[in-house]
Amino acid sequence: MDRRQFNSTSVSALGILLWAACQQAYALSLADISNAQASQGLKAALEKGAQSAVSLLGRPDGFLGNAKVRIPLPGYLENASQLLKTLGQGQRVQELVTAMNRAAEAAVPMAKDMLVGAVRAMNVSDAKKILTGGDNSVTSFFAEKTRAPLSVKFLPVVTKATEKVGLAAKYNAVAGKAAGFGLVKKEDANIQQYVTGKALDGLYLMIGEEEKKIRQVPVGTGSAVIAKVFGALK
Repeated sequence: MDRRQFNSTSVSALGILLWAACQQAYALSLADISNAQASQGLKAALEKGAQSAVSLLGRPDGFLGNAKVRIPLPGYLENASQLLKTLGQGQRVQELVTAMNRAAEAAVPMAKDMLVGAVRAMNVSDAKKILTGGDNSVTSFFAEKTRAPLSVKFLPVVTKATEKVGLAAKYNAVAGKAAGFGLVKKEDANIQQYVTGKALDGLYLMIGEEEKKIRQVPVGTGSAVIAKVFGALK
């Protein structure tokens, strides 16, 4: 082979290799940007969903007026309350139910900073669980990251609110005995702990509901990155 031909062929081959390498690097760059945008969009959606849920629940009738999260008396006590109503004690039962739900409404706003912090600290593993975990993945994420510390924050607020109703102490006495017979779950035998748990259940449920709305109508959020990421998935 002629030396000039060899050099020309070598240069051509090198050029092809360089071109291929550039194309690969460009593709990886696009993938990285896409992943970053997807993560940013997911975080923005979760943060917005959490803030919306707190706003919806942390106000008068946020729990009491919402059938999805309204906190009833637990176990057989809910059925027994019907009997009390027929005996003229309906107003006192309603006072207790109202106090329980008002306590949850008072506690929920305290969750905002912790929920937002959990979203901003979300890692790749968390994101994958949310994206592949099915309908309950958002609820599970927030519960895993915040349930224990929020229980500690909610309990004093719930305790203060329920102590205003004289039936709260009687509830604990009756529910404690009922728990011994298996009529009420042990964790539901204390009204403060019961309301705290139900408040968190309702909060996580509504965060999931709000996140679903964002996925369905991403443009309505007013966020460009949410609209771009979730709009592309529709």
